[in-house]
Amino acid sequence: MFLKDNTQRAKKKARIRKKISGTAERPRLSIFRSANNMYAQLIDDVKGVTLVDASSLSKELAAEIKDSKGKISKSKAVGKLLAKKAVEKGITTAVFDRSGYRYHGRVQAVAEGAREGGIKM
Repeated sequence: MFLKDNTQRAKKKARIRKKISGTAERPRLSIFRSANNMYAQLIDDVKGVTLVDASSLSKELAAEIKDSKGKISKSKAVGKLLAKKAVEKGITTAVFDRSGYRYHGRVQAVAEGAREGGIKM
């Protein structure tokens, strides 16, 4: 069953990636959701370079995540940290890549946190 679910997500991810691409001016905000952690990065697909990254394992978030309860609040903090780093580098817009996951729960929280931090999607 796990293999089937993972294959379905991979197909969805491929369909999404056909339609969206990131540039230096408007990078792709790609996320990965593991069982306990969230990872997000802004990618310039033209050069194939990661511009900014953040995760729930980041040392900058250690104190905030320690006090928060639940995975959704941790995910929102990841989005805010990513936005903070991006704004410092002059990135204000992005294309959201949900990587085949449903736009719900932790995935939605990362997007909302990034928007609150100043990234337009």
